[in-house]
Amino acid sequence: MSSLDASTALGHGHAPPREGVNYLNADNSVAGWLGTLDHKRICILYLVGVGIMFLIGGLFAVLFRTELLTPGKTIMDANTYNKFFTLHGAIMVFIVIIPGIPAALGNFVLPLMLGTKDVAFPRLNLASWYMWLFGTLLMLSSLVFGGVDTGWTFYTPYSTKVQGGAMAGVVPTLFGAFMLGFSSIFTGLNFIVTIHKLRHPNMSWFTMPLFLWSIYATAVIQVLATPVIGITVVLAAIERLLGIGIFDPALGGDPVLFQHFFWFYSHPAVYIMILPAMGVMSELIAVHSHKHIFGYRFIGFSSVAIALLGFLVWGHHMFTSGQSTLLSVIFSGITFSIAIPSAVKMFNWIATLYGGSISLNAPMCYALSFMWIFGIGGLTGLFLSTLATDIHLHDTYFVVAHFHYVMAGTIFVLFGATHHWWPKITGRMYNENVARVACALLFIGFNTVFLPQFVMGSLGMPRRYYNYKEEYQIYHVISSIGSYIMSAGVLTLIYCLSTSLMRGAKAPRNPWGAATLEWQTASPPVVENFETTPTAGDPYDFDALRYDEKTGDYVYVGNPTGPKH
Repeated sequence: MSSLDASTALGHGHAPPREGVNYLNADNSVAGWLGTLDHKRICILYLVGVGIMFLIGGLFAVLFRTELLTPGKTIMDANTYNKFFTLHGAIMVFIVIIPGIPAALGNFVLPLMLGTKDVAFPRLNLASWYMWLFGTLLMLSSLVFGGVDTGWTFYTPYSTKVQGGAMAGVVPTLFGAFMLGFSSIFTGLNFIVTIHKLRHPNMSWFTMPLFLWSIYATAVIQVLATPVIGITVVLAAIERLLGIGIFDPALGGDPVLFQHFFWFYSHPAVYIMILPAMGVMSELIAVHSHKHIFGYRFIGFSSVAIALLGFLVWGHHMFTSGQSTLLSVIFSGITFSIAIPSAVKMFNWIATLYGGSISLNAPMCYALSFMWIFGIGGLTGLFLSTLATDIHLHDTYFVVAHFHYVMAGTIFVLFGATHHWWPKITGRMYNENVARVACALLFIGFNTVFLPQFVMGSLGMPRRYYNYKEEYQIYHVISSIGSYIMSAGVLTLIYCLSTSLMRGAKAPRNPWGAATLEWQTASPPVVENFETTPTAGDPYDFDALRYDEKTGDYVYVGNPTGPKH
């Protein structure tokens, strides 16, 4: 890093912070927020947007789970049911989970962890949020045109067929996905350059927090894989509008080609969702067990391995598509291999917990919940990687349950990360007891929803069916009850965080005793991020930190040390 880069990274040459002024109250005008270039405010914009869309997507889920309480019609007809599960999936995948940790919390945390004033391209950062916003509005506009009933994968020929179904909304939905993809690419480019060029001068690749390793690996996937889905959805829209045969067999196209394009992006997209969550997990486990992370380099390199292998496994979604047996065997083998770097992370988190001084606060409760959920999600993925069992389980509720144990499990990490950095983002503490109750309700509700679906899928219940045989009703009833428990958990969570904003205790600088750089600045941070130049050392060395009972803060009794890994 050049001296110019280092000076820019640490905010040298700027006016000193003003007393009592932070990034939240520096300019409270509407223009100040909507035109902000401050990465911290852009994080708030993302968090608010993602939070609203999570509630909308969750509402769709509760409604169609209510419909499935009984065979036949309960509260809606079949077409409405199809639209609801399509929008639920599209919102949760493209609008909530993919940007949730990297674009929202990553925007806040990454520059602070690096010891820099902002991301490399602040205007591009703001543009990425506007692309996300317009893409979201385009997707929601499909409701005005009668909705979309293709499923969140937009499989052809459903999404390209001109007659029948709720097809008028397909084109705006596809273009919405296209814009969301551009938002993802902009964010990934920004983060890659920021990590390369604006690190603290004393921070090497092997003294970076593991969250940054995971964000870097995620950004590589975003930049390389997202253009494929962008081109694919545009081709589907063009085929729909102009009747050109690309994917529709009635027009001379190939629907399996769409599957190859879609899953070439969408399986790496699984790791766009899961890798940032894994990076957060390393921070939560180490900080809230007050113990140095076990196997730092193994965890860091496993993030890179997952990112690379993620490009090579898309064909396991297509075992029943008619692709060659040899190709299916190859994809099956590679899919098994990607379990290894994931297992490395799980084993290292467990080893970190062993012998640690564990604080069972809300962030740790969410982290432990994710370990249980992701363990089930990963192990059930082995059934779907095996050709013989996948033929039976393909397109059943077993796949729905597996998918949610892997993907929706990241929501628990998103909530854990929000609680972990909430004092730094808002400057307020929350009620730990209420936060733990919310986590317990979400955990119980989640498992009540999806564990029965493994059984139901093994017995042959297809996914997405509006009607079903009475023998499956008990499983649907249990799942629907679980969705109501989860709803109670979400409402409790909203109550916890909203009351924190209104009357929460003032947050100290470092309430958890963490050693990464963001905890060396005020809560909430000043506009310039740091009042003085932060001191970089081993991000997982907690030996020099001591709890001050008078202030409720952790303070350094010595200087941060170098790496111990």
